Amino acid sequence: MKNPIPVLIALTMTAMVLPHGAGAESIAVFTKNTTNPFSKAIRLGSDIAGKKLSVDISHYVPTTADNVAEQTKLVDDAIAKKPDIIVFDPVENQKMVPAIDKMNAANIPLIEITDRAEGGKFVSAVLPDDYKLGLETARRLLKALDGKGNVVILEGITTATSSIERVKGFNDALKEAPAVKLLASKSGGYQRKPAQDVMEAWIKQFPQIDGVMAANDSMAGAIIETLEKRNRKAAVVGINGSKEAIDLIKADKMMLATGEFNGFIIGCLATEIAARNLRKQPVPKELVLKPAIYEKANLAKFEARAEMRECPNLEDELKN
Repeated sequence: MKNPIPVLIALTMTAMVLPHGAGAESIAVFTKNTTNPFSKAIRLGSDIAGKKLSVDISHYVPTTADNVAEQTKLVDDAIAKKPDIIVFDPVENQKMVPAIDKMNAANIPLIEITDRAEGGKFVSAVLPDDYKLGLETARRLLKALDGKGNVVILEGITTATSSIERVKGFNDALKEAPAVKLLASKSGGYQRKPAQDVMEAWIKQFPQIDGVMAANDSMAGAIIETLEKRNRKAAVVGINGSKEAIDLIKADKMMLATGEFNGFIIGCLATEIAARNLRKQPVPKELVLKPAIYEKANLAKFEARAEMRECPNLEDELKN
């Protein structure tokens, strides 16, 4: 059995990719950036699945977070390497369509993950239900606030499908609680530092913030750090189901709940679907993962999923 190529992070505009093992099937995995724990989890899941399935995995990662130009260049590099199939997480769902068209023209099959692109052809997709994740995490926050108070929304990348759908879910939940006032809604770009900067400005602007809806856990964690630094308190929800969020929930550090958006599971399942496609086995046209909300009352059930090191069974996921 051949070993998979280890995780390779692009250190320049050209991805570092080792030669594929002779005769091994090759899968190129594109993720958004080097810093977000979610993208790291996708890469880990794909590597573990690749080892289990005896396929070669190579990683293409922009060194500048969510950079369209750099991911486009990496697409050109991957096409030149001629992988058998590509697992693709677009950094921008509209602007990456020309690059997707290039891969289609090169007759390289594509598996779509995380964000639904606005064009191109894919043999399959592994996607979250971002709207329901946003809706249910927001409902959990509003329940804790007894349906009243002042809240803010920290959006992700405004052009990303994941952020658009989550924010829509947040806002639809707010419609169910007319006594809750939305003070502001702004992008933190799914990154910690921008999220801290936005929260600092809101703390200065608003004397009372009772709740925060964050589009991912990294921003939620940064918000809690900022609130603690400024001696303020608010109930916070995020999305990812990350270990950081679970630890904050357990420690009663203002983190109320997190919606499961598990990069490891997505990386595992997309890689298995890619391998099945190469082996002419049936694959689903689309696999939308069932949402789950982690909170203190159910952490015993979900906590282990935050640090999974064994891929789930694809058949089980298809049944859910």
